[in-house]
Amino acid sequence: MTHHRRGLRRLLDDDVLLGAIEADFESAALTDRQKSMLRYASKLTSAPDSVEPSDIEELKQLGFADADVLGLAECVAYYAYANRLANGLGIDLE
Repeated sequence: MTHHRRGLRRLLDDDVLLGAIEADFESAALTDRQKSMLRYASKLTSAPDSVEPSDIEELKQLGFADADVLGLAECVAYYAYANRLANGLGIDLE
């Protein structure tokens, strides 16, 4: 959604990096920690029933505390909820 892209653009302040992340975050100039976070978020978004303990362990190996993983899961879940609610009600946020 366009408004999510605008938020990320504002946070990154780097249009080249933003484009690289959108094209393929695995190939973007991100740290292993950032890529792990995005892999987890992507998996939780697109196939939540496929998340396994090893996905969480990967995050922890890269320095994420339990509270960080919880916050990440909450953020992903909130965006999924908000997007589904808006889509389900036919709300145009653009």
